[in-house]
Amino acid sequence: MTAELVRGQNHPLSQARLEIRIAAGTPVVAAATLGDEQGRVPGAEGVVHPGAPTLPGLEVSRQAAADHRLAVDLGAVPEAVHRVHVLLALPAAGGPANFGAAAAPFVAVTGLDGIELVSYTIVGLDAESAVVALELYRRQGAWKVRAVGQGYAGGLAELLGDQGLPQAHQIASGIHEAVARSLARAVPMPPPLTADAGRPRQTATPAPGPEQGSTAAQGAPGAVSPQPPLSPYGTQPPGTPTQPVPPHGGPASGGSQPLPPHGSPAPGTPQPGSPYDQAPAVGGPQSGYGGQGASDASAAQPPAPTVDASAAQPSAPTVGGPIDYSHPRRQNAAPPPPPPTAPPAQPGQPAPPVAGDATGWSMDERLYNQVWGMFEDLARSTAAYRSAVDFADSRMEKELDAALADPRSRIGGQGDAAREAARAKQAQLVEQARAVYDRDLDQLMAESEVVEPALPPAYARWDNPVWHGYRVPFEVPMAVRLGDLHLPECAELRIPMLVRLPLERGLWIDSGAAGSLDGSFLDAHELHRLAMDTAVALAARLIAVHPAGDFTLHVIDPAGSGAQALAPLARAGVLAAPPAVGAAGVAELLARLTQRVDLVQMAIRGGAADSLPPGVDASEQLLIVNDFPHGFDDRAVTQLRYLADEGPSVGVHLMMVADREEASAYGPLLDPLWRSLMRLTPVPDDHLADPWVGHAWTYEPTLVPPGSQVLEQVLTQVAAARTKYS
Repeated sequence: MTAELVRGQNHPLSQARLEIRIAAGTPVVAAATLGDEQGRVPGAEGVVHPGAPTLPGLEVSRQAAADHRLAVDLGAVPEAVHRVHVLLALPAAGGPANFGAAAAPFVAVTGLDGIELVSYTIVGLDAESAVVALELYRRQGAWKVRAVGQGYAGGLAELLGDQGLPQAHQIASGIHEAVARSLARAVPMPPPLTADAGRPRQTATPAPGPEQGSTAAQGAPGAVSPQPPLSPYGTQPPGTPTQPVPPHGGPASGGSQPLPPHGSPAPGTPQPGSPYDQAPAVGGPQSGYGGQGASDASAAQPPAPTVDASAAQPSAPTVGGPIDYSHPRRQNAAPPPPPPTAPPAQPGQPAPPVAGDATGWSMDERLYNQVWGMFEDLARSTAAYRSAVDFADSRMEKELDAALADPRSRIGGQGDAAREAARAKQAQLVEQARAVYDRDLDQLMAESEVVEPALPPAYARWDNPVWHGYRVPFEVPMAVRLGDLHLPECAELRIPMLVRLPLERGLWIDSGAAGSLDGSFLDAHELHRLAMDTAVALAARLIAVHPAGDFTLHVIDPAGSGAQALAPLARAGVLAAPPAVGAAGVAELLARLTQRVDLVQMAIRGGAADSLPPGVDASEQLLIVNDFPHGFDDRAVTQLRYLADEGPSVGVHLMMVADREEASAYGPLLDPLWRSLMRLTPVPDDHLADPWVGHAWTYEPTLVPPGSQVLEQVLTQVAAARTKYS
């Protein structure tokens, strides 16, 4: 029976190998200190935290998370340690500033079988940002646990200083720095489910797109840049007239494009004879299917433009658009249809899996939740298997040590028999754990075989037949697939890496020299080619899953080294303008995007999002940067950092193809930039972590199969839709 403790209560512990489970409702940092009889910690070597996650007998999570599982082996704790304090702290960046603004943390101590021994809900916290949750302490040769709940408004530094650490501030800073580094490698958790009462669910369209309102012509204000060198793309430099703008919110169709208020010309169009056979650049965002798309939307999404600061898609009022005649107080969506049910299972057999049997108000949401459920199930099943194997190994080592400690068993057959018995017991425990693990893997594999063919284009691999029936969507999907994830214990089971839209962080395709997991090494040119192919596949997927005109692509390629990889995008005519080349092209494009971020931010903060200048592009923007930092001066680097930090909140996203070593001359100045981006690799690499237990997952990009024309077919449809409905 679980003992529910209150502050100050203690309880004896009957087991040495334990697991401490933490549920906080918001991401927290879990750490622990090993102290003497008075609770004094001798130094930094007595603190276990995400930057140093293991000490003898103790292991904590390597990142901040809402749920933690800490492994404790009291039998392996050094004899000099008499008190183990379990600490919780809020991360320095992001989330609530104190525990009073979050749900009360819950802590439970369980055995290896998962049965709770004691639990404690830490109540009464207010301005504190760090707390000592539990204390495990020795008393007369036995271990006990005490509920502490002591909070500190001064954060980790004050808490560690109270435990006698002379360098508390430096240690606290190191912990927060380690948490910030781990953020760059963590797969972002899906947002929590919200209450359904009294309001419609908008899963497929998180924010209204420009097809529901007005979009203006491309070309934000900015200073006239000097003429760039001749482009290797065979195009004119910025400054030539653009195509006619959409009929909504701009000049009449067929009219000339006016210059922006400050006289900066809009991006140009290519000359004939381009090496890409590039179609004329699509000038500015196209209105997504005009009024038809808006009329097909649900009643819960009126066509009149609104501003969603989180989705960052401001729109201008529309003239002559479709009218929503539904009553404003009668727009509640109907209850969702029930999920599909599995056919009855054979006696003694598990029910066969069904695609879309998770909760959700649409099939896309159900599949999204089902994929994330598979992701979590595999992470936790693997954690249980690895913990069981560690326990078997630890038990064998203890039994071998006990056999060798007796001088009588060192000679003769008695010692050999004891060692063989210990190894046999270890093999038996591992075999039992593997049998349970294989059963879980079989169920997940069967579910994957059913779910993968049912995924929509935004979630599907490029070799999925769903792409052959692709049509330009009317609505923005919930998420997009960035690649596949798998673990070494089950490399054949691939979990789709789905990330919510709009993207909250930029993407960094690491083109640096690295060896693949199979031990082979790629030269720099081959790795850069694969990185550009990955970037183009991701950019094509992003523009394909958005309605026509809702997503605009920009490219910076200072030296033209990515011309071959970018050819499919350029030939299809889905780029907003020819790739920017040279220092002047880089400066001009960064200035326009920076100004767009400033204008939208000021409009949203001032409550005047419908008063944006006519030259501001309201669609989502993606900037692909190749060969950074070539062609970038100090001002351009500062603007790039600004776009990475402030752009996602107002619909400007960054995708960098870069080798960090080539930018090493900037030193620690660019460290925040690399941390702010989600690192992806063009070859399989185990650098990503799940948000539950922190396993190192192998990421593998989803590339177009060799010889397939699916990418060109999809981009052709996107370009045709943008031209037809603009």
